[in-house]
Amino acid sequence: MPKSLFVSLSTKLILAIPPNGYKSKFYMDIVLSDNRNGTQIEPKSVHGILWLQTHFESKHWESIINGLVIIPSKDSEILAQDAQKAGLNVNFINSLSQIDKI
Repeated sequence: MPKSLFVSLSTKLILAIPPNGYKSKFYMDIVLSDNRNGTQIEPKSVHGILWLQTHFESKHWESIINGLVIIPSKDSEILAQDAQKAGLNVNFINSLSQIDKI
């Protein structure tokens, strides 16, 4: 069989049909969420996980897969640019914080 039937060279578009019946298209490899301590890394696809494994030591892989890693915001910008250059889809989610009324 041709090699192309076994190897994926890019992230595939996922078509999801939610319970409300409306079709929505989305695809994301890595989500970066800002918070007070830095930026949380959450891989959302196999491509995202594999790419992150090439950038972090193996002792951190389980924490990364479980979304338990927070890196400095400055480093997350560099990481996102590098991932996007590699063809991954990266989404930044800015932190929303509620300010108590005085």
